[in-house]
Amino acid sequence: MNLCIDQGNSSTKVGIFDQDRLVEAFAYERFDESEISALILKFSIDHCIISSVVLENEKLIESLKTRFSSFIELSHKTEIPIENRYETPETLGKDRLAAVIGASFLKPNCDLLVVDAGTAITYDFVDSNKVYQGGNIAPGLNLRLRALHEFTHKLPLIAPRSESPLIGNSTDSAILSGAIYGIVFEIDGYINVLKIKYPELSAFLTGGSTFYFDTKLKNAIFAERNLVLIGLNRILQYNVQK
Repeated sequence: MNLCIDQGNSSTKVGIFDQDRLVEAFAYERFDESEISALILKFSIDHCIISSVVLENEKLIESLKTRFSSFIELSHKTEIPIENRYETPETLGKDRLAAVIGASFLKPNCDLLVVDAGTAITYDFVDSNKVYQGGNIAPGLNLRLRALHEFTHKLPLIAPRSESPLIGNSTDSAILSGAIYGIVFEIDGYINVLKIKYPELSAFLTGGSTFYFDTKLKNAIFAERNLVLIGLNRILQYNVQK
């Protein structure tokens, strides 16, 4: 079994896989050696991979290295099952890379757009030949709402919620709908333009803000909240099986 860890700034997502099958997924505000020990007691884990944006995690890394027969700390030097044509691979977000690998695994031999809606919204494209071409980064929902409040004198700070009219009829609903539907039209716009060149394009939506947009999009899209974990597991499997 495989332990896949996606360690972000505010939380850590963990997936337990039996080869390619996701057995369980967890989210932790704090992830340390005690959590690792609990997982080892519950599951028979052989291999582990971690993707981390946290700089001071040397103790955790050293602990993981000693506990498993195979361990990978994901970096731009890690061997992966797709070709990466990003000009600065060392600056590419590890979660972005894992997400496109996860999408390519779930829908092989397809042109794919992966949209990860979190603090920032990332758009990443991998073609049917498993070549990652690159992507774009845009402000996420909370960033847009905060920017409207912090960079104006009178606009209030609005809390995000999924229900919003297409056309706002108050300042609050105008701000919320402007932010949400601006993102909806942005996602649909990327899909529509890419479909001109790649008519069989498929799109994946992942990330913590997925539920604000998935039912509002005109284009069909695959919503997969665990796409990064699936991609991490695929990277791990690829290296273990070599």
